[in-house]
Amino acid sequence: MPHVHSTAVISPEARLAPDVTVGPFAVLEGAVTVGPGTTIAARAHLIGPLTLGANNRIHSGAVLGGDPQHLGYKGEPTTVEIGDGNTFREHVTVHRGMPVGVGPGTGTTKIGDRCLFMAGAHIAHDCVVGSDVILANGALLGGHVVVGDRALISGNSAVHQFCRVGRLALLSGTSASTKDIPPFWVMQNVNHVRGLNLVGMKRAGIAPAERVAIRAAFKIIYLTRPALLLSAAVDRIEAELGHFPAIRELVEFVRTSKRGVAGAHRYVAGDDGDSLAA
Repeated sequence: MPHVHSTAVISPEARLAPDVTVGPFAVLEGAVTVGPGTTIAARAHLIGPLTLGANNRIHSGAVLGGDPQHLGYKGEPTTVEIGDGNTFREHVTVHRGMPVGVGPGTGTTKIGDRCLFMAGAHIAHDCVVGSDVILANGALLGGHVVVGDRALISGNSAVHQFCRVGRLALLSGTSASTKDIPPFWVMQNVNHVRGLNLVGMKRAGIAPAERVAIRAAFKIIYLTRPALLLSAAVDRIEAELGHFPAIRELVEFVRTSKRGVAGAHRYVAGDDGDSLAA
């Protein structure tokens, strides 16, 4: 039987795996499904329809499955789907999707596996978050944001609605992006390109030759003089480096961007930039 504190409030619709732990004054409201090995701390609030996989950790004050913060929402039943092994620290909020047929609503907010959402982070309606993603304290995702695996959104930073964040991309602290952030890129301030997530790529096991190719692609876009149009730079990258899978991933991301990708005029050299220019 689940270990449920006597002060917790559990809806009759809730379904808990036998080894789930629910702390004091936690509330599970509506159709909440909780997978094995999951712990729900004191005063957390889970609102269904919500599905949690195995071995998740929900800390005090987190609210998962709240209504979307959207004026078009009229109380329709939409969902949150969460995978395995995620950690939601204090006061993290995750909102359900907007209804299908209401604008671009998908009906579901989705989170993958092994993510860490630090205190006060927010995932808005219809977001799709991959696996091994980190949102640091106070990081915010607007509605319909898509975040690739192993991306990092640093503290008190924000991603504008409908933007995409590529795999292993990094948004620096107290920054914001209203553009798509390509895989492996580091962004800073507002839409400033800073460099590449070289440490993250190495830790992720990207081969040295492929990392060199990604650096070369970055130089073609941001360090070629005179600067190339982004479309021309991408064509050149594909022609010269397209035999690398990571380069094909990068090219596809840029070409399918709807919000746009910051071009050469948004590059601000720093320590990473100096090493890339060498």
